[in-house]
Amino acid sequence: MMGGGSVYWGRKEESKEVKGIVVIFAWVSIHDKHLQNYVDLYSSLGWNSLVSRADFLNAYYPERAMSLAFVLLNELVEELKIRTSPVVFVAFSGSAKACMYKVFQIIQGTGESQLNLEGNQLVRNCVSGQIYDSSPVDFASDLNAQFALHPSIRKMPGPSKLVSWIAKGVTSSLDGLYLTGFESQRAEYWQTLYSSVDLNAPYLILCSENDDLASYPVISNFAQCLQDLGADIKVVKWNGSPHLEHYKYYPIQYRAAVASFLEKSTSVYSHRIQKFRERNGMHDEISELICDLQKAAVNSNQSLRRVALGPSDHFFLPSSAEYRNDRESASLQDEQRERLISLPAPPSINAHGVLGQILFDACVPKNIEGWDIRFSGSVKGQPFASARRRSPFLGIKCNRRSKL
Repeated sequence: MMGGGSVYWGRKEESKEVKGIVVIFAWVSIHDKHLQNYVDLYSSLGWNSLVSRADFLNAYYPERAMSLAFVLLNELVEELKIRTSPVVFVAFSGSAKACMYKVFQIIQGTGESQLNLEGNQLVRNCVSGQIYDSSPVDFASDLNAQFALHPSIRKMPGPSKLVSWIAKGVTSSLDGLYLTGFESQRAEYWQTLYSSVDLNAPYLILCSENDDLASYPVISNFAQCLQDLGADIKVVKWNGSPHLEHYKYYPIQYRAAVASFLEKSTSVYSHRIQKFRERNGMHDEISELICDLQKAAVNSNQSLRRVALGPSDHFFLPSSAEYRNDRESASLQDEQRERLISLPAPPSINAHGVLGQILFDACVPKNIEGWDIRFSGSVKGQPFASARRRSPFLGIKCNRRSKL
């Protein structure tokens, strides 16, 4: 029990035969004994039941409705983490405004309070159907008096002026207190119900022309708007059952409609999970293919770097990274080649040998100590050296030629 209502399991079995979870949204307009009949109905069809029972004022205090919706979703997420299964929302009477529309806002990311992204996506993936029984109700000002008192008081035999006066007094107080914000809440409420089409789950609406609270024109308009938005919707209409009494008046038809819809919801869930698995499997295959290509490219690159022309050669192929280093990498490669490539030295001539004597004769001095060698100019951009000997022959010009 908490502010805004209570959340509890009407039926919770861990057997593999359990087909799914029905989340029942109830309001004060339905008795506990009456509510238990629906829990038993869904249990007989193989479904567990998670019940959210909202207080009367939740329909007028969105904060209370949001608080209850948040507690309900936390409980549902914890169960779905243990075992995922189809989830069907079932709204009775005014519970769509007292709690359920806030649940939609949370899982669609439009509410003030938010679950974690993983929890939101988990619930969205599992929601496979929505059932409205004597719902949704349009909370207009002229209906407040009908909801202001508990149904057991309104059904007391012999209309009492006192009862009527109390109902009108409560209604006037609510209207005066929420006149400025009530219409905006009402618009938000209907807009959120329409946006639930994005969950891609079918609808089942159970209604009656004899319902004085959830009027058939309002429900018919709601169903038509959903259909225009592309929803898969089925409307079952009776003529003689009052508000929240359809199952009591037409038990066989009611059970058949619900059982058929639950089977459809299970099929929707199975098809959705299959698509998710195929999509994830395709994603995994593509990821593996990309990884294989990357590994092949890396191995090919490494094998190219290990290529050699022969057992005694040292030959390196530059990698793509080496090309980015411009001059620095080029000089580095040159140094590597100079160190690693062995080339035969060119033949040289010794100036002081026999051939040198023949070619150069006396032009090659054996002792150059005392010579002043410096660069005094250039020829075609190349410097040449002038040599001056510090000797008595400073002014004598000596030209020697080779005898050859």
